[in-house]
Amino acid sequence: MPEALMVEDRKTTATKARLLVIDDESEIREGLELLLSMEGYSVDLAQNATEGESRLEARVYDLVLLDVMMPDRSGMDVLRDLRERGDETPVFMITAYGSVEAAVSALKIGANDYFQKPWDNEKLLLEIDRVLAGRRLQNENTELKRALKQRYNFTNIIGKGERMLRLLDLVGQVASSRSTILITGETGTGKELVAKAIHANSPRAEHAFVAVNSGSLPTELLESTLFGHVRGAFTSASQNKKGSFEVADKGTIFFDEIGTIGPETQAKLLRVIQEKEFTPLGSNDTIKVDARILAATNADLRKLVDEGRFREDLYYRLNVINIVLPPLRERKEDIPLLVEHFFTKYCAENEKFIGPDGKSVLKFQPEAMQVLMDHNWPGNVRELENVVERAVVLAAETMVPVDVFPEQLLMASGIHVRQGDGALPADASLYEMVADYERRKIIEVLEKTNWSQTDAADILRIPLSTLNQKIKRLNIEIKRRGQ
Repeated sequence: MPEALMVEDRKTTATKARLLVIDDESEIREGLELLLSMEGYSVDLAQNATEGESRLEARVYDLVLLDVMMPDRSGMDVLRDLRERGDETPVFMITAYGSVEAAVSALKIGANDYFQKPWDNEKLLLEIDRVLAGRRLQNENTELKRALKQRYNFTNIIGKGERMLRLLDLVGQVASSRSTILITGETGTGKELVAKAIHANSPRAEHAFVAVNSGSLPTELLESTLFGHVRGAFTSASQNKKGSFEVADKGTIFFDEIGTIGPETQAKLLRVIQEKEFTPLGSNDTIKVDARILAATNADLRKLVDEGRFREDLYYRLNVINIVLPPLRERKEDIPLLVEHFFTKYCAENEKFIGPDGKSVLKFQPEAMQVLMDHNWPGNVRELENVVERAVVLAAETMVPVDVFPEQLLMASGIHVRQGDGALPADASLYEMVADYERRKIIEVLEKTNWSQTDAADILRIPLSTLNQKIKRLNIEIKRRGQ
């Protein structure tokens, strides 16, 4: 890499990093201040250990350059105090009296590096950049894990009904254990969300959460995914590959739709649970693994056992603790909370209708909310989430009408989508009556405005986008102006 580009990259990474130089020699302090400032670092100076310790107490630094020998106190003592109180700020020791013994002592106490006066400036700058880059990566990983834990904490499992509160209590109790857990429930009830919450609140949260969709993979590919393979294990195995179990070591592996795996894979999975080891495809070597197993299914595993399609011994190994997620139709009291949660989620993603508190300001009109409360929700929470996401995208004002619902939902709720100029049925619902009135009124105004949708929207005092949505839903045929 050209030298100019290296310097530019280093200046980019140095931006906003603050360094502290503690040294009793003014020439050293001033020289380091000039060198580091030219690289883009913010630099503070201290002329002795006492002043340096005061600065370290007053603010946080990204890195400290610390002289070993100072008149009031040694740099070794300052470093020892820092580490004993848990301060992990990177420290480079600098001295005019270099020796192997002194370097080893400094590193044992917790120094990150050791430089003898006079040092190579380029090497010093490269080492500072390397250490700071490592710290940034570590901080980013910590923040990512914190964000994941927050995203998948128990408060994101929405529910206030008695069944959901009991379920949350159970999830909280089992999260810290090592036990295998079977999560059952219909499609769309949030089984993977519960699995991630268990992992995020367990002692294994710092390690990997690996999800495997058992039902989407053929047997050979599933076994390769789970256990890995060595080069040449099968035709397309051109190199060694780690399996999900090895990746999930010390963490959690989650099997979605566990009931779909075949008999041969069931036997191998049972061995991993019992022996905590497996053999990659094409290999004779066993690999020890410590991965907590969470499994989910929308099938009746007990019935599959009775039918001979699922191993009974594996069933009991998996079903140590069973968490049953209720379908949405059995906890409709949670629908308003879920709607509010998804409104905020998708308003944030679409950068619209977000209030100063960071929450969505959208609300469904009463008749629209009643449709949601009356619906049977065969697709459960996932179906509701899709409906709310659609509503956010189509919403033109803060009170969201029933117009935005998909046709299937309206029809399932007994709201017929009229075609052409067909007459209203005798048993029409209130929603259909309202829609019929809307349709006739909109056509009347459009005819008055010579089919100008812009003028019609002004007369009706609604946004043009809302009028267009209604025209589309009510199947109003727009005539060309002048017809």
